[in-house]
Order: sequence, then structure tokens, then C-alpha cells
Amino acid sequence: MAAMTQMSRCVLGGRTVAPSFTSLRPRTLATSAARGLWLPDTEPPAHLKGELAGDRGFDPLGLGSDPERLKWYTEAEKTNGRWAMAGVAGILGQELLGVQPKWYEAGAKDYGFPPLALISLEFLLLGFLELKRYQGFKKTGKSGFLDSFPFDPANLDSEANAEKEIKNGRLAMVAFVGFVGAALVCRQGPIEALQSHLSDPFSNNIIGSIARLPETIGAKYPTAA
Repeated sequence: MAAMTQMSRCVLGGRTVAPSFTSLRPRTLATSAARGLWLPDTEPPAHLKGELAGDRGFDPLGLGSDPERLKWYTEAEKTNGRWAMAGVAGILGQELLGVQPKWYEAGAKDYGFPPLALISLEFLLLGFLELKRYQGFKKTGKSGFLDSFPFDPANLDSEANAEKEIKNGRLAMVAFVGFVGAALVCRQGPIEALQSHLSDPFSNNIIGSIARLPETIGAKYPTAA
């Protein structure tokens, strides 16, 4: 053992120095575990240092490697998450209250307004709001509404709430994708689809729904005789 210790030492400038064989990997893993990465035992990208709300080291495409773009993407994710939370709450509320038509059929309803005129108004209104949001972001680095940056009428803007908001926003975005999938494959709302699955889990699941897809589409859009 002594011989091995002696061999592991090197003499440099008249001094005996023990070379360091300690890997940085254990320390990195300990830091990653404390931070809560999306995939344990991985090393996050260099540009994600855990300073942002909801930063879990997930950026496989390297979209945030540019610091200026990272700021915009951060605010863009918040905006998309907020829209998703509003949409998911609206879809669930519509189904719970029994409001008709179903959310995925609402676009086909006749609202007594010419579709092209309605689309033009939507482009003008939403385009104006997005332009104001972008101009406000360039000045303040935050998203908002009209001339309020950040838009915080309830005075909830804090570090703790920022973490909660991004988590709920991500959950809502994933939930909305699930709602769209249920509407396309089952022609059902999320609550109706859940009830159908719970009533017969072995038949009413993703495999069974895909197998019945031709029948489901045929019932909704029957072919002319």
C-alpha cells in the first residue's frame, strides 16, 4: 500500500505533489440533484445555470444558448403557459356546466358574423396587443398588457409565485395537448373521456380508441350514399 501511494505521487519543483484524481462528476451530480433536473444524473447545458424560474436544465435543441433570445423565450413560455391555463380552465368549465357546443366544435358555429370579417378583426386586435407586448418587453424585459409591464393587477408577482406559475403553465400546455388528442380520436371532452375510460379501462383506452378511429370518424362525418 505504501509503495502504491509513493508511486502515485509526483515530484514537481522540489516539492512532492499528489496529483488529483477526484472527478468533478460527483459534485455535479450533487448540485444537479439539489436543483431538481428534468432527467436525474445529467449535466445541464452551460447556459442554464438554475437562475430562472422553473429551470430544470432542459434545452436539448440549445435554443437558449443566445442570452438575448433566452430572455425572450423565457417570457414567451410564460405567455403560452398563461394562454394554456386559461384555455384548459375554460374547456373544463364548459364541460362541467354543460355549455354547448363542445369546445372543439365552437369554431364551426354560426355567430351571425361573416367569417372573413371576424378573422380580419382578430388579426388587427391580437396583432396590436402582440405589438404592444413586444414593445414593452424591449423596454422592460417583461411581458405585459398594453402599457402595464409586468401585468399584475392582483399584486402576485414574486419569485415564489413565478416558480408556481411556470409549473402550472407547463402542466396546462401538456393537458391541452391531451384534450386535443381526446377530441380528435374519441370526439369527447376531457371529462367525458375520463369517465368513459374509468367505466371500462380495458376497452376504452388509447389502443382501443385508435382501433375504433375509422368508426368514430365515420359516425361524425358520414359519407354520402
